[in-house]
Amino acid sequence: MRLILLLILAVGLVGFFLFGPRIVEKVQNRVVSHDPWPVSPAARAMHARLIIGDWHADSLLWDRDLAQRSSVGHVDLPRLREGNVAVQVFTTVTKSPAGLNYDTNPSDARDDITLLSIAQLRPLESWFDLTERALAQATALKALADDRPDELRLIRSRADLAQVLADRDAGSTVIGAILGAEGGHALSGDIANLDRLHDAGFRLMGLTHFFDNELGASLHGEAGGDGGLTEFGRQVVERMVERRMIIDLAHASPKMAREVLAMVDVPVIVSHTGTHGHCPTHRNFPDDLMREITEKGGLIGIGFWEEVTCDATPKGVARAIAAAVALVGEDHVSIGSDFDGAIETSFDVSELPALTQALIDEGLEESAIAKVMGRNMIRFLERALPEGPAS
Repeated sequence: MRLILLLILAVGLVGFFLFGPRIVEKVQNRVVSHDPWPVSPAARAMHARLIIGDWHADSLLWDRDLAQRSSVGHVDLPRLREGNVAVQVFTTVTKSPAGLNYDTNPSDARDDITLLSIAQLRPLESWFDLTERALAQATALKALADDRPDELRLIRSRADLAQVLADRDAGSTVIGAILGAEGGHALSGDIANLDRLHDAGFRLMGLTHFFDNELGASLHGEAGGDGGLTEFGRQVVERMVERRMIIDLAHASPKMAREVLAMVDVPVIVSHTGTHGHCPTHRNFPDDLMREITEKGGLIGIGFWEEVTCDATPKGVARAIAAAVALVGEDHVSIGSDFDGAIETSFDVSELPALTQALIDEGLEESAIAKVMGRNMIRFLERALPEGPAS
């Protein structure tokens, strides 16, 4: 009987490690079944002329070979090429509370990413250390870029960005990758870890995610609207400015966002969001705060899922983009898909031409579409990144 129980346990463990993570991702990162989205020849030709950049994808969280086209999730290198993406920010997710919701999450809730890291057999040191967890995901991206330099290249400086764009102008389909961290809890409460992340290639960091952390209050945390930056959070913000790391206010409480704006003289971003006036959900900042962010040179990236757009079809996302343009101007809107971020979408990255078609149908001129789909992001990066030599 004991042997039978051990065999059942062994089979269960094998199934957990082999199939568990893929099943979870298949459920979490769904693309709704749909007929091909209509794209005219003119829209497809316009899409091919665009420089496309996306501020936010969580693909490094999942144990998929991003070099291979997959039927699971939203992003991999073949689908990025099909979507004509030039620059993709890959964010590292290091903690996510059980029972996650957009209203209130306790900081001490069970962490779902710990179980996922163990199930995916990530490096042992990353199982219970959030900084090591971020670094492990960064190492995986670097390994992919090193293995396929003609397909993917890490961008750490303006020189790196310029080289990627020059190569694409010359006919290459290489994709530039920028490392970001989804939440300052990846620092594990130690300012020295910011330098470790920077040295590993991180050039962007959100201050919070779905819970309050050592830096301050989340939009979805227990501190609510009364919570702002902690003293440690102020130190981190100052150090990020010194190191020319981009500050991402997505998931920050409104008070934290305003405190950051008051203390820095550099533009910031809200990487994946919608506008509250268009889609009045708790996830979206008030319109006046969005104006304040963009009046100081910032950018907002419109996401591709229903909770921020109120309609996740290409038409719905295009309407959310048009509403953002009407609110803050075409020079301050970009895209931040949140692909592979445990969201359900109506299209994956290979289907981005459908969004270009929807933007045309929405009445945007090609010059505005070009800005939103990538030019604004490139302009921001050309100013924000350290000058540096090409890698």
